[in-house]
Amino acid sequence: MTFEEARRRLLEQAAELEIDLEVLATSSRELRVDARDGQASDIGMSSSGGLGLRVIRNGRTGYAWTEELTDEALEWTLSEAVANAELQEPEQTASLPVGTALGRHDLLDEGLSAPLQDKKDAAISLERALMTDARVQALQVARYSENQSETEISSTRGVSGSYRAGHALLLTSLVMREGDSVKQGYSLDASTGFHALEPGRTAQQALTEVSRHLGARPLKTGRRRAIFEPDVTAALLGLLLQSLSGKNLAEGKSLLADRLGERIASEAVTLVDDPFFAGGLANRPFDAEGTPAERLVIIDNGVFRSFLHNSDTASRTGQRNTGHASRSYRSTLSVGPSNLILESGSGVTRADGTIIITDVMGVHAGANPITGDVSIQAMGLEVAGGELTPVDNFAIAFNLFRLLEQIEEVGDDPEWRPGFAGIVRAPSISVADLSFAGS
Repeated sequence: MTFEEARRRLLEQAAELEIDLEVLATSSRELRVDARDGQASDIGMSSSGGLGLRVIRNGRTGYAWTEELTDEALEWTLSEAVANAELQEPEQTASLPVGTALGRHDLLDEGLSAPLQDKKDAAISLERALMTDARVQALQVARYSENQSETEISSTRGVSGSYRAGHALLLTSLVMREGDSVKQGYSLDASTGFHALEPGRTAQQALTEVSRHLGARPLKTGRRRAIFEPDVTAALLGLLLQSLSGKNLAEGKSLLADRLGERIASEAVTLVDDPFFAGGLANRPFDAEGTPAERLVIIDNGVFRSFLHNSDTASRTGQRNTGHASRSYRSTLSVGPSNLILESGSGVTRADGTIIITDVMGVHAGANPITGDVSIQAMGLEVAGGELTPVDNFAIAFNLFRLLEQIEEVGDDPEWRPGFAGIVRAPSISVADLSFAGS
């Protein structure tokens, strides 16, 4: 049975039962190619997909899912969703959004259509370029990977649409040695198209990022001016996203409640969520409820303009649905961004005495996304006399919300970073004063 046939059958059954039903189908296909000793040593392909049902009946919401498109499976899944709804307490805000035909969208086009051999060659070229540096002691990963996803949605409230998206990336993890100094690191480069990737560029980036820390000395405790490189900025934005979520707002877990219209960051900060960004890794025409996507300004020159909402969190908080519903066929309704973007500035100044924070460790364990308090291990580079000296064995401590207010400059060096919070595009940022705990 096709999705179209399953969709039609489920909607007909929902009409007979006089319930509101949303049918979400998501599927993904992944390819991974690892290179070792000049060969494609490990090739993995996997796929997954299924139907997720959300039922609204008498103000109660129920979910169920299936990976089988048979009459028996569909009948069982619908009855399970109805039964799960009956177990819930009724909510006045429980409803499916009214929608319309959204059309079919192919955001990927021919982006991943290269022959498999070309993708093998990309991984092999990445490994070969990395091993040209004699300081590489161990190459843990030299990988090409890609992901292609499809989303289809229909509901008894008129929603109907689908889209296909995907991206490719080169990833490496390596250990480098120089004398007694040993450092480990990783690097990745991602794009919506295979042919935009360059193994030589990714290898050089990885070698530069790891080797610059060789010979690092301990950093002394004190307060200093700091620059956060794009990778670190992206991690901080991932933490901030918790407070920007309409779900956390509705649950009383956001310190930004009642701050709309107020200044929460320096004027240098403009943060947007843009589902149409050219080359965006998380572009989408609509969200997981079928609400049309739109570019959303979250922070405008430091002023807080909007939370991210789905239809449920918007109803519960009395705010506007911004089209940020997120879920897979297996999950319940949540909130998630598309391309979360900190808009670039004119650059950051590498003044003497500045510590450039290049990497942070243990962000999940060392940060409280509700209070914004952060205390984490880091490594970096110290600017002195125009030269960069590697430093390590230190921790940084700050409050994320106060840090936002203290940002002096925003860089012109944005990078894409897939992470635990989704897809983030971020440049470097600088602050005048940060606490460093070292030797």
